[in-house]
Amino acid sequence: MSRTIVFIACILSITLSLACSIDPSDERPGFRLSGEVHPQPVQDWSFSSDAKEIFIETATPYGIPHSVTIWCVTLGNQLYVGAWEADTKHWVANVRRNPNVRLKIGDEIYEQKLEPVADAATIAQLNASYARKYEYDAEDDADESASTANWRVVERD
Repeated sequence: MSRTIVFIACILSITLSLACSIDPSDERPGFRLSGEVHPQPVQDWSFSSDAKEIFIETATPYGIPHSVTIWCVTLGNQLYVGAWEADTKHWVANVRRNPNVRLKIGDEIYEQKLEPVADAATIAQLNASYARKYEYDAEDDADESASTANWRVVERD
């Protein structure tokens, strides 16, 4: 009997979390992001330059959406997201398994895909852009760049 109750409680919890939109807040993760899905492909992400933080929603292996607050920068008209201490982040593990994500910028949701950035020149530009936008000294964080991962935001296939 108690196994059945636990099973039903788990199913109800999963169903409720899938049905409800709960955005993250600061360091508290959320579930499915709320908002209207942007219907058109984005050619120029420069509008996101003013956003200090955006939300990213990833797919977990157990089917419950996981959303967190992240930083972003633009290079030209491209949007990039990154993670310091990437191997410690659940959302990074989710993206490595499934690169399809939902981003919330302002009140709109963008259904996108993340492509890993491996080019050293682009990574150097990203590090400088993050330092400018978030007002820190890129030289001080040079040791942490090995544990940093960056992705370019692209349209889904």
